[in-house]
Amino acid sequence: MYSDADPLGSFVPERVFLFSGHRIDARDRRTPRFPPQSEAIAAVGIGAALDAWGARPGDLALAQGASGGDLLFLEACLARGLRLLMLLPFGESEFIETSILPSADGRHWRERYYALKSRLAVPPRVMPADLELPACLGVPEDAGPYERCNLWLLHTALTWGADKLHFLCVWNGGGADGAGGTAHLYGEARRRHARVTWLDTRSLW
Repeated sequence: MYSDADPLGSFVPERVFLFSGHRIDARDRRTPRFPPQSEAIAAVGIGAALDAWGARPGDLALAQGASGGDLLFLEACLARGLRLLMLLPFGESEFIETSILPSADGRHWRERYYALKSRLAVPPRVMPADLELPACLGVPEDAGPYERCNLWLLHTALTWGADKLHFLCVWNGGGADGAGGTAHLYGEARRRHARVTWLDTRSLW
């Protein structure tokens, strides 16, 4: 099973829900992507997607913990009784500084991160610097932490079989601000024939 000290113990999920999505925009973002006022719309869409899939206790939810999509997804999964596993690309303090606080109302999102963390059965896992991923994932030699974390999330999700994998994303269909964004994980999930629900923000708001 999952190799990182096997944090889930003997738990075997019925299905695995993997998420990727935009962070809430910074206040000075020139081209809006996920404006703060769209949070409620995204939350409703995520909840509806999980309900359409029949997400329930016995399933596993996997994501990072950034402001916006990640936390909305994990909160929705927690409300439905799913087991959660949060994987971070680097240490928590650095992750909060780079992936939570820069967003509009970043301190509020930091509070939500800690509130969610306090309810996790397993603390957030930090990607080891020497993490070895299977060659079949096609890990580029120059892969950055977000790209490697995407592949770590995918590898973890596939541990229980590709037939259990469901991928949900909140995305505008464009490229990321850097390597390892939603476009990357969407492509990797599609390559493995995951069941995919794409909440396209170009029509969502």
